[in-house]
Amino acid sequence: MFRARVQCVCTSLAAILVLAVGVPVAAHRMPAEVASQALASAAVPADHLARYSDLAVEWLQEYLRIDTTNPPGNELQAAEFFKKILDGEGIENKLFEYQPGRADLWARIPHAANEAQRPLILLNHMDVVTSDPAHWKVPPFSGQMLDGTIYGRGAQDMKNEGLAQLLVMVMLKREKARLNRDVIFLAVSDEEADGTGTDWILANHRDLLENAEFLINEGGENLLENGRARYIGVDVGEKVPFWLRVEAHGRSGHGSRPILDSAPNRLVRALDRVIAYRPPYRVLPVVEEFFREMAPYEPPERARNFRNIRQALQDPNFREQVDHDESLNFLLRDTIALTMLHGSDQTNVIPSLAWANLDVRLLPGEDGRKLLGTIRKVIGDSEVTVEPLPGNDRSANYSPTNNSLYAAIKRVSAQYFPGTPVAPRLTSGYTENQRYRPLGIAAYGFTPYTATDEEGSTEHGDNERIRVEEVRRGPRILYDVVMAVAGGA
Repeated sequence: MFRARVQCVCTSLAAILVLAVGVPVAAHRMPAEVASQALASAAVPADHLARYSDLAVEWLQEYLRIDTTNPPGNELQAAEFFKKILDGEGIENKLFEYQPGRADLWARIPHAANEAQRPLILLNHMDVVTSDPAHWKVPPFSGQMLDGTIYGRGAQDMKNEGLAQLLVMVMLKREKARLNRDVIFLAVSDEEADGTGTDWILANHRDLLENAEFLINEGGENLLENGRARYIGVDVGEKVPFWLRVEAHGRSGHGSRPILDSAPNRLVRALDRVIAYRPPYRVLPVVEEFFREMAPYEPPERARNFRNIRQALQDPNFREQVDHDESLNFLLRDTIALTMLHGSDQTNVIPSLAWANLDVRLLPGEDGRKLLGTIRKVIGDSEVTVEPLPGNDRSANYSPTNNSLYAAIKRVSAQYFPGTPVAPRLTSGYTENQRYRPLGIAAYGFTPYTATDEEGSTEHGDNERIRVEEVRRGPRILYDVVMAVAGGA
């Protein structure tokens, strides 16, 4: 996800904390009655599936050993790693070094249909955030395996999924899959910082996206608790940052002689009013669907409210619950969080300027300038200014859930995780999906891996890791999703 300062993906930090129950992990093994429902992978010989699982582990470890810390990125090394495999498999691909050491990579498995449908894009980014080896059990770029778990920066965000997407391309090629639409693999640079990789490909090679209809990217969350998958979360939309700088002005002086209308005092009073302000509720269709999907897994009273969230919000008691529930509040309104404060650099100096930064996140369809005007009125002080920070030029958006890709994700998930809810999610952060939706592409955050809360929290943290069993199984799930929406020429 993105921030105005350094737009970086932190999807797990923005995840909806869904309260639900699920099914045992053992259900992932696909019982006979599930396998009989003709998942595409069921037609793949068992020895092939075993080989693909072995390759997933081998290649992920190799991939994690490539240091693509951003800054500076050096994603060219990762792109060359992908290209070597794609070339060896005879898969069409192109590598673009758009800056020294920085690259994007495109590959395609073509359709075999007389009348093809629009393509599906598998999008991933090759860069990772910084890491401090002193706080890791093993070196962050060792790809080392300990107790059935692979450690490495990017094991959760998102070299794991990039590797799964690569392996799906290999599976499609080796199994001679007949597709009714092109499947495009797109690996980009610089997602964790300025997004120059996606910017470059959209500006210079928009044609390679071929009027795609669908896109699968990082995001989503399949939470594992007590050995049970609690839910399958599919990111259908994201909020967007609209960061603000609040500046208060006043007379400077010595700290020993307080000034009632000093800049710091004005700032504190202004911020107190802003923090007390509650933007109005707004229920997006995808959020309403999320509440309905999760209602059966809630206690009776909460379930009634979830089934009719619009009506529930008329109840002052429920509104109070929402205001104090961090997992629900951001779904239903624009949010304002005080994150930075600055006054004097010395305790005994009253400054003439004091400032604060507000992390404002807008729902899709909301107008930041309108909210800016409201905040200025809430503050109501001519000596306090509020202005947007640079980089607030994106609009939030989301994709609907009434199409064949979302249906494929639900159908495949139901077979791997029977009885587990599949729920659309609106995340509080930002992903590159928002850059592709304006092109007419339905874009989703979906992961084929499950993760415990502890494992998920290692994303951008210390000891980032993924269990080997997930590495072995995840590409097969993604293959089935891809075939469910692109197979059948």
